[in-house]
Amino acid sequence: MSAQEQEPERPVTWSRRSRTLTIGGVALVVLTCLAAFVPVPYSTMRPGPVFNTLGEFDGRPLIEFGDGVTTYDDPDGSLNFTTVSVSRASSDVSLLDAVKTALTPDAEVVPRDLLYPEGTTQEQSTQESAAQLAGSKSTSAVAALRALGKDVTTRVLVASVVEDGPAKDVLQADDLVRSIDGVAVATPQEAVDQISKAKPGDTVTLDVERAGKPQQVSVTTVPAEDDPDRALVGVTLGADYDLPVDVTNNVGEAIGGPSAGTMFALAIYDKLTPGSLTAGRDIAGTGTIDADGVVGPIGGVKQKIAGADEAGAEVFLVPAANCAEAAESDRDLTLVKVEKLTGAIDALEALAKDPDAEVPTCE
Repeated sequence: MSAQEQEPERPVTWSRRSRTLTIGGVALVVLTCLAAFVPVPYSTMRPGPVFNTLGEFDGRPLIEFGDGVTTYDDPDGSLNFTTVSVSRASSDVSLLDAVKTALTPDAEVVPRDLLYPEGTTQEQSTQESAAQLAGSKSTSAVAALRALGKDVTTRVLVASVVEDGPAKDVLQADDLVRSIDGVAVATPQEAVDQISKAKPGDTVTLDVERAGKPQQVSVTTVPAEDDPDRALVGVTLGADYDLPVDVTNNVGEAIGGPSAGTMFALAIYDKLTPGSLTAGRDIAGTGTIDADGVVGPIGGVKQKIAGADEAGAEVFLVPAANCAEAAESDRDLTLVKVEKLTGAIDALEALAKDPDAEVPTCE
């Protein structure tokens, strides 16, 4: 058909509708893009770095001892504590980030309130993590020294005094409580049991040590809010320990939480005993620990196993309560099941002698 014979153009009677559809499509795309950046009530968890407890932290030995303490080096192997990189309490996780994290191997998206109770600020979260780390440093040293057969004395410590409570201006944080109404107390539970013998309104007498000096103070008890028959003095009690060996843990507060306790304890034990728990291998692990050496569960075990694997670890120590979840990992590490510090020591000593030794595992 020649140009002269070409049919006239048809009227574009649908052009207005097309523009409407196009504008609507663009609006939908824009809204979808905006939705991707809308904050969602979730937090993200990814594998974090590992740190060798037998090595250094910020240029200083991670574990140090007082003058005159004989220590033993384990230069070829490592006892690594593992971490999880978690979105901060103050961070807004977008829908897009949550989806990307959920699709990332070894990463996880969890409801935010599982990690941070509603209303928790970043400052509160940091303070809590720092307190947990401090407690972990303390109990790990106690557990390790007790595993070595050393005598560690427990003392009752006033951790904090309730504002406007009956003990305000009477007791102070860091007071050591020696006795209550003439009865010696050696643990926080013993102190609580002794106070509970009083009735609300009774006055209890406490022998305390403050800045090295003995004092006697009296506190008039008040009823507990949840039980009017239970007497309170308005303090939080904790445990303080008299260590026969000076132990300093130099991990900074950039690392928070209690989950490195088991690995701290193993490092202290390894440094104070001849021989090597690692046999030159890279060992990693996790787990809280109490003063009696009981290993407790932690969060983020899959992320910690992944981080350990990427750092070259061959063996991973898993709290018994985390074994089922750990066994789901597809990482090629020996997952050693641990219930107590002494069990972890026994397993590592067996593997040091024979890499194929039978030890409790999560598999």
